[in-house]
Amino acid sequence: MPKDNQEYVIGVDGGGTKTVVALADFNGKILKIAQSGPSNLRNLGIKKSVNNIVGGLTKLLPKKKKIKVNSTFIGLPALEEEFKTKKDNIKREISRYKEASVLSQGKLILGSDQLVAFRSGSDKKDGIILIAGTGCVAHGWRKGKEVKASGWGWLADEGSSFWIGQKVYQVVLKDLDGRGSKSLLKKIVFQKFRIKENANLLNKLIYSEEPNKAIAPLSIICDKAAKKGDRIAKHIMREAGKELALSANTIIRKLNFQKVKFPLVLIGGTFKSEIVLDTVKRRIKRIAPKVNFIRPKAEPVVGAVKLALGAIKDGED
Repeated sequence: MPKDNQEYVIGVDGGGTKTVVALADFNGKILKIAQSGPSNLRNLGIKKSVNNIVGGLTKLLPKKKKIKVNSTFIGLPALEEEFKTKKDNIKREISRYKEASVLSQGKLILGSDQLVAFRSGSDKKDGIILIAGTGCVAHGWRKGKEVKASGWGWLADEGSSFWIGQKVYQVVLKDLDGRGSKSLLKKIVFQKFRIKENANLLNKLIYSEEPNKAIAPLSIICDKAAKKGDRIAKHIMREAGKELALSANTIIRKLNFQKVKFPLVLIGGTFKSEIVLDTVKRRIKRIAPKVNFIRPKAEPVVGAVKLALGAIKDGED
């Protein structure tokens, strides 16, 4: 439990499905973690995102005692891409809430959720994060320079679970029409979604209330079919690995990581596929043989705590 005479830091990992907040001491020991609703600026805008961040803080902070928070790092999706010039607006919106007044005592830093994810797996400042979940993105930092590849949304994000899901859906439709080769994918998809008639496929997936939540899980079906030896499913998973590796290799070349040791943090459910993971590692090692692949065991919010502590140590803001 927090004590009156101690000082603390807060880390916030914002996301598309939830916001995770953590309170830690100056040794980086996590004292408490809380969750609230999503805080993706692109999807929700500033006001709703901030409201969910504050909701998490309300659950996190003690109600009957005041504590001193020296530094807070808030990592948010789309911040560095589309909301970089809106950081002051976000801070002002946070300051409107009485529940967040404790943050005004110290540093309040806003940054990318991609940086948070990277630091959850590495203490280095230079390196690369490759995220492959529903969407995907590659982001790298070296000697003060940073570059990004992919992460352009559901209509792109090649190699992501959503991208794989689209490929599965297309294969199923071709199979139904007789325009493509037979595959296990149609059988498994129909079983998974309890589809009895072809016409119901559209309602279950594309015209459901949240098609994005229906399409991405098809990647799990694809991996399952690939493990059973389905040729088409294997091809899709290999192509996903190639696309993810392409994004990472683009960053490697732009930051000249080819001949040096550096951490490459891999995060996301798509890497649960052995085909995808093996393909990614093999193609990246071709151009960067000294790469150190890291799959973090810690939650991403740990990276936000590290960044909050680093802001105190390095005087960053």
